[in-house]
Amino acid sequence: MDWGLKNRLARIIKPDTGKTVMLAVDHGYFLGPTSGLEVPGKTIEPLLPYADTLMLTRGVLRSSVNPETPVPIVLRVSGGTSILSELSNESLTVAMEDAIRLNVCGVALQVFVGSPNEKETLINLGKLVDAGQRYGIPVLAVTAVGKDMVRDARYLSLACRICAELGAHIVKTYYCDEFEKVVETCPVPVVIAGGKKLEEKEALKLAHNAISNGAVGVDMGRNIFQSDYPVAMIQAVRAVVHKKASVEEAFNLFNSLKKK
Repeated sequence: MDWGLKNRLARIIKPDTGKTVMLAVDHGYFLGPTSGLEVPGKTIEPLLPYADTLMLTRGVLRSSVNPETPVPIVLRVSGGTSILSELSNESLTVAMEDAIRLNVCGVALQVFVGSPNEKETLINLGKLVDAGQRYGIPVLAVTAVGKDMVRDARYLSLACRICAELGAHIVKTYYCDEFEKVVETCPVPVVIAGGKKLEEKEALKLAHNAISNGAVGVDMGRNIFQSDYPVAMIQAVRAVVHKKASVEEAFNLFNSLKKK
């Protein structure tokens, strides 16, 4: 692994804690104007000081994020489908050269193990890893769930291990029972997806359980920006991830911050 790739990974996963809080705001690439992200810049700006990494599309990056921001970028580079179509039929939508122009620290794409287009999405991953290796840019593989698959340790271990075997440097997946088995059998760092909006305490519990069972961080979106108090929520998540706060400690911090 060359210096540039190591340096970019160190900007995503913070060396002092070995953890990361990624803010996912890439939902519009297939959902359109998601609740809470109708005006992306307005949502993103107050959260930036508390995000270790921002995950988004190039369109939103160029139009809605100040170029002077020091927050590292993980760029969504797969797409081509919408909520109205077969989601697994994705392709690569961004050239690595454009990712370089945007000075990103990593690129991300979705893989759909167990879906009708499983092969195509895994081939996309292989091609992206090859391009990333040429330029020293790490790849985050996001494990989606096929319609006939369940989010259990057996399936998620399969999906995560395949991503790692194909060269992904980080894997994003869902939390599940026996999550420690997913982490143990994946030879690269694992971050968990926040998924659909939960009550704040439940979302903090999700983050705490994932970190306690081996995840290096969270890539949360809706559980932060759809909160009535998103700035308080992201700080509470940071306390869980970086300071090993308990669920109660983090929830008390959330309640204290939201009053301000």
